[in-house]
Amino acid sequence: MKLASPWAPRLAPGDEPPFERLAGALADDIAAGLIGPGDRLPAHRDLAWRLGIGVGTVTKAYARLEQRGLVRSLHGRGMFVAGTSTMGTGSIDLGINAPPQMLSDRLLQATLAILAKRLDAETFGAYSHPAGQPEHRRLMARWLAGRGVDAEPDRTLLTHGAQHALAIALTMACPPGTRLLTEALTYPGALLVARQAGLEIVGLAMDEEGLTTDALAEALGADHGQRRVLYVTPTLHNPTTATMSAERRQAVARLCHAHDVIIIEDDVYGIFAPPGVRPLASLAPERTFHVAGLSKALSPGLRMGALVVPPDCVAEAEARLQASCTMASALQGEIMRIWLTGGTAEAVASSIRADAVRRSALAAERLPKQAGLKVNGGFHAWLPMATEAADRFVARAALRGVALMPARAAMADPSAPEGGVRISLGAPTIAQLGQALDILSDLFRPGRPVLV
Repeated sequence: MKLASPWAPRLAPGDEPPFERLAGALADDIAAGLIGPGDRLPAHRDLAWRLGIGVGTVTKAYARLEQRGLVRSLHGRGMFVAGTSTMGTGSIDLGINAPPQMLSDRLLQATLAILAKRLDAETFGAYSHPAGQPEHRRLMARWLAGRGVDAEPDRTLLTHGAQHALAIALTMACPPGTRLLTEALTYPGALLVARQAGLEIVGLAMDEEGLTTDALAEALGADHGQRRVLYVTPTLHNPTTATMSAERRQAVARLCHAHDVIIIEDDVYGIFAPPGVRPLASLAPERTFHVAGLSKALSPGLRMGALVVPPDCVAEAEARLQASCTMASALQGEIMRIWLTGGTAEAVASSIRADAVRRSALAAERLPKQAGLKVNGGFHAWLPMATEAADRFVARAALRGVALMPARAAMADPSAPEGGVRISLGAPTIAQLGQALDILSDLFRPGRPVLV
């Protein structure tokens, strides 16, 4: 006798097609532990009848979940939860900005099985073009085009992750003596590369959309006889979560064109861009180094970055790539090809977006309103506060078992009086995240000596 499914059927809210809402609801409840490994899912016809949808819709939703490795089909028995990965015990890490885990052992094993058949020893053992194999570059360019980047394959260089792409871009655009303009709060990895290169870093004022055009215009209008380069994150800014409107991006592009300033656009969170909002690389392709990658969009284990360079910079960029890594990884490129051509990439990215929205909502719900939390549907949140208070907050969270990024790591000027704390929401399980958020919330209770 077949056991009944323990799952209470539902569709996730939203305007997506019914199969995506069904897949989203099941994925959410699997992640939350409401249905566990080995649990049976409802039969196709029964679920279709209970939700008032077509059997084909159920089939499509189950196929999407099976593609992600969240469920498995046993011939003659039905569909079952395959199980998901969990983190170990101990300190809960909200310091590393990783996407929610949407891959499973089953999906990874299937990928490696396909890889073993496709990648022969001769190809693996040969040197290839420094910027990647032509087919891999073409696929990356197509992925970026889906996010509004006008990226011809010959201007799209593959790198060992977006951090590598960013380092190449900064090295090319910023010779010694360059003044690097950026947001007052910005990605710590970019600050680390810039400081190691001895660049002068100038942090510019921000508002709810990120870098302000007034601050940029003022900085560009003051001619100090130095080369100026702008490093900026227009979509889901790290750490503040701000996203530039289309109008703001156009204004930034116009200012940089008027002052002949090179732009380094960090677009690693491009999958979170609002519909119809174009990246700076499509507004000013002749002066923009566009940095992207798949680690934040799909999985940190896929160390495949992309650097789209202005047309007249291709040869130099390829030479710098060859000097820094000899060649792009054919192994990583083949994994990328399997995921991009088989539908896995879009399915995983869609699931990451949906889960990130859920985690953002959980953070907004658990932290008190007086915290002033900033969330924007991504997998990190921002707590603005005075810098010294932020230092104490991070230290006290660590004592309670919650690891956070050092408060000053994202500050262009670490001595500035105002900063905040980034909360990375993606890496822990939902249960661990809820536990950590409750601990952080407790630090805001009256009498806690955190914010004084």
